[in-house]
Amino acid sequence: MKLPLPLVSLALALLAAPAFAQVPPPAISVTGEATVSVAPDQAMIDGGVTSDAKTAREAAEANNAAMAKVLAALKGAGLDDKDYQTSRLSLQPKYAPDRAGGSPATVSGYRGSNRVTIKVRDVSKVAGVIDALVGAGANEIGGINFVVSQASKVLDEAREKAVADARRKADIYAKAAGVTLGDPIGISEEGSAPVPMYRSKVAAPMAASGAPVAQGEETLSVTVSVSWAIKPKQ
Repeated sequence: MKLPLPLVSLALALLAAPAFAQVPPPAISVTGEATVSVAPDQAMIDGGVTSDAKTAREAAEANNAAMAKVLAALKGAGLDDKDYQTSRLSLQPKYAPDRAGGSPATVSGYRGSNRVTIKVRDVSKVAGVIDALVGAGANEIGGINFVVSQASKVLDEAREKAVADARRKADIYAKAAGVTLGDPIGISEEGSAPVPMYRSKVAAPMAASGAPVAQGEETLSVTVSVSWAIKPKQ
């Protein structure tokens, strides 16, 4: 079936015509930034016991007994079972120093190690938990991490401030350009900063006498990108 000549010409014209790109509406795009400072309300403590003995069995038994006392002390300090868990358990041989002449190293004993990660839901109790650990025989306190448990809720305040900061900047640009801001046509968060954690290493002998613990303050930040439609000034 042959098409009439006018229809063929129209079809060819439509195929040859370039696609018209959609022109975005006039807009002002800016970024807004804000920070909120808050005291951390929880802490994570890493601690445990290391035991040395001549045989693997003796090292394991000594370590198990020592760790049982540590876990009992944590329970006695008022911590729930769900707030502490084993993070590393190992039993390894110890080797005597290499002798001259390249002779094979010999096993001089065994070392058992058991570490536990503890969540302290009240930062005022951190020093007391450390004292309980050391008093029960823990000879390794790896560090303390202070965290903000409800970081997202805290960041909501920063988000509101960041949008207000973006609006302030947009108003400045609109005034300088002689236009009026309309409604926002796009808002995106460019990623909030990860919740900072303060790491503190506490030596066991120092902790035994009541280590001073300073929780400090965390600063959370948010950056948003906002686009406003613009129109000529009335």
